[in-house]
Amino acid sequence: MPLPRRNDPSSTFRHLDWPTVIIYLIMVFAGMVSIYAACYNFDNASMFADTEFSGKQLRWIGLSVGLGLVILLIDARMYETYAFPIYVALMVLLAVTPFLAEDTKGSYSWIKFGGMSLQPAEFAKFATALALAKLFSGYHFDLNAKWTNYVKAITIIVVPIVLILLQNETGSALTFMALFFVLYREGMSGLVLFAALFAVVIFVVGIKFTETMIMGMPAGQFYVLLMIMIVMIGMTVAYSRRYEVGRNLLVWFAGIGLVEFILTLCGIAVPGLIVNISAIGIACVYIVVEAVTLRRPRLYVSVATAVLSIAFLFSVGAAFDHLQPHQKLRIQVALGIVEDLRSAGYNVNQSKIAIGSGGFFGKGFLNGTQTKLKYVPEQHTDFIFCTIGEEEGFVGTMIVTLLFLGLILRVISIGERQPTTFGRVYAYCVASYFIFHFCINIGMVIGLCPVIGIPLPFFSYGGSSLWGFTILLFILLKIDASRKNYLSY
Repeated sequence: MPLPRRNDPSSTFRHLDWPTVIIYLIMVFAGMVSIYAACYNFDNASMFADTEFSGKQLRWIGLSVGLGLVILLIDARMYETYAFPIYVALMVLLAVTPFLAEDTKGSYSWIKFGGMSLQPAEFAKFATALALAKLFSGYHFDLNAKWTNYVKAITIIVVPIVLILLQNETGSALTFMALFFVLYREGMSGLVLFAALFAVVIFVVGIKFTETMIMGMPAGQFYVLLMIMIVMIGMTVAYSRRYEVGRNLLVWFAGIGLVEFILTLCGIAVPGLIVNISAIGIACVYIVVEAVTLRRPRLYVSVATAVLSIAFLFSVGAAFDHLQPHQKLRIQVALGIVEDLRSAGYNVNQSKIAIGSGGFFGKGFLNGTQTKLKYVPEQHTDFIFCTIGEEEGFVGTMIVTLLFLGLILRVISIGERQPTTFGRVYAYCVASYFIFHFCINIGMVIGLCPVIGIPLPFFSYGGSSLWGFTILLFILLKIDASRKNYLSY
């Protein structure tokens, strides 16, 4: 067990990870400049004017830097000691937010304090990270030791998701899903991540390919059932360690498919959905028999995967129908099902035009036409990246990408050198948040992901986002700077 020494401010600044601090400062000030460029309206107002969004962001930056210094002066042990109370306090705040907040574009997630508005969901990120790190740092805590440990970890992640969804703020809620990568780092089976990825694929394929019919059923269902068959063969071979079992499944599925194809060519109507599900069901029975014969209980995973995948396939339509109309439209636009350039697809289309027009070197600072003429809505918040792409071109976007890559790699490096489980888990929580925000925001801007209101950390305008990420990062820097104060018994 490591024994912490007393808090020493001079030691904190001596051992502070200055490369991370420098990257942070570069990003926040580059963000302020980008905000000024996105909102520039030819009135020659100063970047630092109170009337400009960039001037307001500068105040948020100053407050954030001050907040970071305060965090560095607090004893690092306090974050671990009060992790659960902080988490509970933020969850209570999330619970009461819908009753205190006003309607903001259909969302009830902003609380006003005088002339200032704050979004508690942004601060729930560091609270959830602290609670998860505290759980894993418990005495002899092992995620795989008991199933109740999984329940505890997942509960910590799911509670803020549910509370934020009640605020009708889907994008912010999805951010916490990134913490499941932390569970994987701490021993969760890779099957869980595979299941999550496969579920996403089933959802996308099942929704996207609904118009075309193959073998008497929608193409989406046909493709998903085909993928289930392939996954069953692969998992069966891996778990049985006998290629003969996989070969028998392949021959069975191929034979069924060939019969269906021939009957279709002959003009005979084939109930493809019933036939293919029946074929998978018979294959499951065969796998169960092999599992008993070979004494390989892991083969049951293949059966469970097939059954749950089919069940999820049929639930996709119902789940999609329960989404809000604007959410369904955004997903349909992102998947290319609907081309709505005047409504749901307008932002993304204009954003892609702006980025594409920037070319390799960009049009130059304050020379972007798409952004200056306000063709891109929310260009100083969620779509700030398109301003960088238009004015600074490919070079500018690559510099931003490298800054995020450098920050994420530094955070992971910090996590790997921590002497405590608490520090390591917290660091990976921070890295997961940054990876999720960066990938989803860029995906939104270039049309790879639905528009769900995910800001670009340190670049998008907003005090809550900036404060939230600053607290998140500087707590990690404080924990890391204090790592040399830990001695072994």
